[in-house]
Amino acid sequence: MYFQHVYDKSLAQGSYFIGCQAKGVAIVIDAQRDMDVYLEIAKQNNMQITHIAETHIHADFLSGSRELAAVTGATMYLSDEGPKEWQYEFEHEGLLHGDKIKVGNLSLEVLHTPGHTPESISFLLTDHPATDKPVMIFTGDFVFVGDVGRPDLLEKAAGIAGTQEQGAKQMYESIQRFSELPEYIQVWPGHGAGSACGKALGAVPSSTVGYEKIRNWALQYASDEEGFVDYLLDGQPEPPKYFAMMKHLNKVKRPLLVEVPKQTKLSKDQFLKAQNDGLKVIDTRNKVDFAKGFLPNSINIQGNNSFSTWAGWLLNYQEQFILVAEEPQMEDLTRKLMRIGLDNIYGFVENVDELGLELQTADVIDIQEFKSLIGKENVQVVDVRNTTEYNAGHVKGADHAFVGTLQDNLDKISKDKQVVIHCQSGDRASIAYSLLRKNGFDEVKNYSGGMKEWLEKGNEVVKN
Repeated sequence: MYFQHVYDKSLAQGSYFIGCQAKGVAIVIDAQRDMDVYLEIAKQNNMQITHIAETHIHADFLSGSRELAAVTGATMYLSDEGPKEWQYEFEHEGLLHGDKIKVGNLSLEVLHTPGHTPESISFLLTDHPATDKPVMIFTGDFVFVGDVGRPDLLEKAAGIAGTQEQGAKQMYESIQRFSELPEYIQVWPGHGAGSACGKALGAVPSSTVGYEKIRNWALQYASDEEGFVDYLLDGQPEPPKYFAMMKHLNKVKRPLLVEVPKQTKLSKDQFLKAQNDGLKVIDTRNKVDFAKGFLPNSINIQGNNSFSTWAGWLLNYQEQFILVAEEPQMEDLTRKLMRIGLDNIYGFVENVDELGLELQTADVIDIQEFKSLIGKENVQVVDVRNTTEYNAGHVKGADHAFVGTLQDNLDKISKDKQVVIHCQSGDRASIAYSLLRKNGFDEVKNYSGGMKEWLEKGNEVVKN
């Protein structure tokens, strides 16, 4: 058996290439959209991708199963479990609990594991030349290392009311069945730490059933369904806005993108015309360079591992946009945006100094100035972290406005006061600063040290 874990750090998303070396055939589970990585693995190992599978209809990334099938001719094996109104609407080989997929000398047994979503399935892998017992389980968003999938996304992201408690109860039942598997089976989940598909995902890539029975909180509720449901639903992070679009696009027929598109480097005139036409400008430079000089009305989303997540929070899928980025970065940034279906890149510019526009600078303050402003009547301190972080401990008197929904809650920010924003360590505050400046807030200061520095220096916090 050949096995390779493909991990996308930008979305903390795991996919899997599993091949039978004797027969030269392979299956890919939960493929990312820029699927050339799997073609390269197949080429290097003289294998043909003949099977493509998914664990469920994903919310956090745009699945590449259809792109991969279009290029390879492989058959897609997708869940037909769950209610009819929430099943795949394009051609595929349907899977139900107990079905088996044969890939050369390997077999994958389908286990229906609802909870995160009604149609969720896991794949129990047996390498028959080695043993007749299963050796791995691919759990998707069912069981993570140290956590389980959140059951509230259908309600919060897809707008299907009344589903989160039902999903939590289904998750409880699925977990009981999971705990009955042999303890030696390796667990390979669909996500790692940093994903918004759970609230406490571990950072290591895989585990075993036995280890999860010891350390995973969800497996400690053997006879307490009510306690399990309450804990599972409590404190889940806000699902990014783009999750609803992913749920839709992963379910229905959609245009395919089988290559990473090349992006256009805009001339000064092209940029100025596009900006005049109202296209958003996303500055992907690091927050320090952005603060030193940025284009008016541009939004700072740094081109790091969180780039696609924040772009998904803030960009409209129907609008074109421009990136500020170095040309060598563009392929990486394009891939990150592709993975959540943001394909409307109009072009990019490299050097903002060459555009002939008067640049703005950010008013970044240190902890001493921050302290001097706290509590003043004409100052509003705004914490832009998420709700869970804010409730766990915040600066006394600080208001809360999560950066992901800030554009919808500008009425919470006063234009009659000096606004001072902060987050945990500065990245989200830079996004929020740029959003506020774009929306006409001129008296804004950014305490970039954030709660990380505040706590490191022994300052007090209050809890909700």
